[in-house]
Amino acid sequence: MPPRSPAARGALPPEGARSALGRPSGLTLMWLKFAWQNTLRNRRRSLVTVSIAALGTAGILLAGGFALFTYQSLAEAAARQSGHLVLGQPAQFTSEEDTPLQHGLENVAALRERLLADPQVRSVLPRVEFSGLISNGDKSVVMMGLGVEPDSEFSVKGPFLSMRAGDVLASGVAEPEIMMGDALARNLKAQPGSSLTLLASTSDGALNALDVRVKGVFSTGVPEVDKRLVYADIATAQKLLNSQKVSTVGVFLTRMEQTQPAQARMAAANPTLTVQTWEDQAFFYKSVRDLYNRIFGALGAIIGLIVVFVVTNAMSMAIIERTREIGTLRAMGTLPQQLLTTLSLEGMVLGGVGALSGAAISLGVSVFLYLVPVEMPPPPGSTKGYPLSISIEPTMYLATIAAMVALTMLASAWVARKTVNMPVVQALAHT
Repeated sequence: MPPRSPAARGALPPEGARSALGRPSGLTLMWLKFAWQNTLRNRRRSLVTVSIAALGTAGILLAGGFALFTYQSLAEAAARQSGHLVLGQPAQFTSEEDTPLQHGLENVAALRERLLADPQVRSVLPRVEFSGLISNGDKSVVMMGLGVEPDSEFSVKGPFLSMRAGDVLASGVAEPEIMMGDALARNLKAQPGSSLTLLASTSDGALNALDVRVKGVFSTGVPEVDKRLVYADIATAQKLLNSQKVSTVGVFLTRMEQTQPAQARMAAANPTLTVQTWEDQAFFYKSVRDLYNRIFGALGAIIGLIVVFVVTNAMSMAIIERTREIGTLRAMGTLPQQLLTTLSLEGMVLGGVGALSGAAISLGVSVFLYLVPVEMPPPPGSTKGYPLSISIEPTMYLATIAAMVALTMLASAWVARKTVNMPVVQALAHT
């Protein structure tokens, strides 16, 4: 049986197809067909190339999805803690107070009414920040206190605290009550029902003491915070500090995406106040985001380079094996640009199939983790773990697949450029 020609084996387009391929209307499908047939000539090599591209794509998508999940979780926690927007006097955010509530807000009721008139505002929560000592009579410990409106605070924010004992604060209680971190409670040997004393400087510079009862013990999951944090009713905090001011006002919106437009509107409506976003308050979020961007950015670049080198190696072997075929087609009148196109499309097919397979793997792992939760160990500085989740972001999937296809096409074109421009006689004599 006589040997088949390169065109008959599907290596490169036959003479009749070449004339049709010169027209834009027949270019894409015909070149893709021949590129696909060429990748099947050495199936083992193509399978290895596609597998590495798939694993690389899956690795990038899983790492990116984990980073995105971390960003979203930290952003939600930060917004839940402070509010999507925080309003206060300019000096409240730029300078230290000489006395408590020196830079506090007055006429909060009127400000709150104006803010609630915005249809995108879900709730407005005033807060009083104070510090001092908390004592059980025998021992005194430094505390960091927050005065809040209990009914609104704990209903709007959701489960941001883990209660260890007792109950959350409630409004309308005659006797002043507090909630305290579990490490602080252990330090003072306190439990729900225990009587303690708060000591702090007032807004007049005097020292004030207030007897309170422990209503509940909680944990934030951060030991250093649980050693100091105390929640009190806002009226209790104002009584302790001898002032009717509040430190800041937190604004909770219906959706996170409304933060920037709402900030612009409220800043224009309240020119004497500073309006910060949750991100301005979330220093931990910024640090983690910058760190993860560098780590996963470097990881993605390394994986991309590995995929490019693998595709380059595979295409180099294929082109070396087909140098005489390329010379034959050049002698028959095929243009170097046409040959470069089909060889580039071979790289695109390998990269595209690998990228799509990797995206399917990543999607399957993400769905599996959603259906079968896997608990992660506590991060540094925390005592509470969290369920592992991989975010599925369509934009990230499309961008990663497109990047993989583009890189493999460019790698194939770069490898093929010398061979397709080789003199015909030299290509035909290649062994």
